[in-house]
Amino acid sequence: MSLKNELINIAKQAQTASRKMLEVSSAEKNKALREMAKALLEHKSIIIAANKKDISRAKKLKLSEAFIDRLTLSEKRIKDMAGSLNEVSRLNDPVGEVMAAWRRPNGLWIHKVRVPIGVIAIIYESRPNVTADCIGLCFKSGNSVILRGGSESINSNLAIFRILKDVLKARKMPEGSINIITTTDRAAVDTLLKLNDHIDLVIPRGGEGLIRRVVSLSRIPVIKHYKGICHVYVDEWADLEMAQKICFNAKVQRPGVCNAMESMLVHEAVAAGFLPSMAKKFKDAGVEIRGCPVTRRICKGIKRATDKDYHTEYLDLILSVKVVRDLDEAIDHINHYGTKHSDTIVTEDYKNALKFLRQVDSACVYANASTRFTDGYQFGMGAEIGISTDKLHCRGPMALEELTTYKYIVFGNGQIRE
Repeated sequence: MSLKNELINIAKQAQTASRKMLEVSSAEKNKALREMAKALLEHKSIIIAANKKDISRAKKLKLSEAFIDRLTLSEKRIKDMAGSLNEVSRLNDPVGEVMAAWRRPNGLWIHKVRVPIGVIAIIYESRPNVTADCIGLCFKSGNSVILRGGSESINSNLAIFRILKDVLKARKMPEGSINIITTTDRAAVDTLLKLNDHIDLVIPRGGEGLIRRVVSLSRIPVIKHYKGICHVYVDEWADLEMAQKICFNAKVQRPGVCNAMESMLVHEAVAAGFLPSMAKKFKDAGVEIRGCPVTRRICKGIKRATDKDYHTEYLDLILSVKVVRDLDEAIDHINHYGTKHSDTIVTEDYKNALKFLRQVDSACVYANASTRFTDGYQFGMGAEIGISTDKLHCRGPMALEELTTYKYIVFGNGQIRE
């Protein structure tokens, strides 16, 4: 069978399964999710063995440490994957929720009701935990899913998928509700993106190149999970001890993820008092700082930041720093260089906090907290498909509700339109 025909068959099977999923009760879905979580833990040795193959190949290809960190599955990360599935099982099922209802003067009773989107194709790179998260969220929200992971994590992805598929098969869930593309041939993505008769939505997760390619080729609606150039702005009224903790956490705790800080902005009034100790703390942690002229005057030996640096998602222990005149300049800088992902202000001034929260045009804006909290699990959503940097149809962590749309269900008793 040709690759094209194979993909068409998978998409058709997923479409049929998506209709059958409407008959699966919340209780059945929740029990299956709990069993999937249990199966991940019971078969963690299989997952780790497969993951070691991917890591070995990544090292031979001399991929970055940050990339290998995103790729690696430890026992803790497998436990976290299982925890996410259990958490999703405890959340309310959005399918069938009546969002609004009203009766018209002619007696028509109109209901706006949540329904699954249908068939969702997810194209992603490097992070194999995405496999479990996407399966869990799509299954709970009644969608069929077609997964296409990157070649760098193919062994890990297949191991996770097969374990979860065995659970669904044993529970007699609709065949085709979860699917994975096993080939690493890039032509598979090109073909998949043209199957708009069978697939309702595409979600790309990965580097800028992948996302731009998907958007340019897709005949199917796309929700972009674009790069994260996240900022922390240290205001003139900041608690500098708090600011240091937040900035350090946002950059260093896990630098290879999209919600890590890539650029730090500091008000000129506190720059001299804040930057030297902050720079030392970063240096001790192995962070390379690239700063504006004022930053370089305050902290000697720092590399010069170019305009390109402020546009760069490093996903590594590299940080661009800029000293700004005031809050307005900080907001303008973020709205110009940011990617509408996650941005933070550290301040004790309530008015400044509110102005920042209102005017920064990002999916998630914070006052006095690390950008690292932009995460479906941290937001209490159980897990996430990713962080949408689009404005339609969802924004920020994309979880159960964001995987639904709605339709109008109308009850009448013989009304006709005059």
